[in-house]
Amino acid sequence: MLRIVTFPHPALRFQSVPVRRIDDDLRTAVRQMFALMYEAKGIGLAANQVALPLRFFVLNLTADPDQPDQEQVFINPEILKRESVVEEEEGCLSLPALYGKVRRSKKIRVRAFDLQGRQVERDVDGLLSRAIQHESDHLDGTLITDRFDPPVKAATAGKLREIEQAFRKEQSSGLWPDDDAIQRRLSEIAQLGGVPRAELESPPAPDASLCPSPGSSPPEPADVPER
Repeated sequence: MLRIVTFPHPALRFQSVPVRRIDDDLRTAVRQMFALMYEAKGIGLAANQVALPLRFFVLNLTADPDQPDQEQVFINPEILKRESVVEEEEGCLSLPALYGKVRRSKKIRVRAFDLQGRQVERDVDGLLSRAIQHESDHLDGTLITDRFDPPVKAATAGKLREIEQAFRKEQSSGLWPDDDAIQRRLSEIAQLGGVPRAELESPPAPDASLCPSPGSSPPEPADVPER
C-alpha cells in the first residue's frame, strides 16, 4: 500500500517521468493517494510523495472527503503560461509542520490529461494555481524549501533537520530500505512508466467518486499520447 514519504526520502528528489498508460493500477493509486491526502488533511499530493516517480498528482482544495466532486487529477501536466507573482505561506505533507512563504505565479495556463485520458487545458488563478505549481514542483524534484528566501531557510533549518532525523531513524529501524535500494526501485518504476501492482497491496476501500457506479464498467486502459 502507498504511504506518504518525508524528507529526505530519495523519491522527493527524483525527476519524475511521464505516465505512459492510464489503467486500473493507476486508478487504484489515485484512490489511495486521495485517502492518504485526506488523512493528512492536505489539499494536494504528488505521485513521488508516495514513492511513485510518475508525472501525476491529485488535488481537492476543500481537503474534504465528503466533497468528492471537488477532486481533480492531473496526469502529465504542463504549465504553458504564467502571469504576475504573489507570495504566500505554504506547507507540505512531506515536510510536516514546516511552513514558509513562497513566490509563485498568480495565474497560469495548465494542460494535462484526466483519468479518462482526455486532454484538458485551463486558465486558473488563486489557490488552484498555487497548488498546481506546488505539485508540479514535486514532479521535478523541487521542494518548497528550495524556494524559500535565505532568512526563511535559516529560520526553518532546525525543523528541517528534525524531519530528516525522524526519517533516518525510521530507515535505521527497517521501516524504509536504504537509499541505494530506494533509488533502484524508483528507476525500475520509471522505466515502466506506470504504477506497479506490487506497490498497491492491501489498498483502502475505493472512493465512490473515483469508481464506476453499480452496473457500469470502468474505462478501458488508455495510452497517454506523447506531446
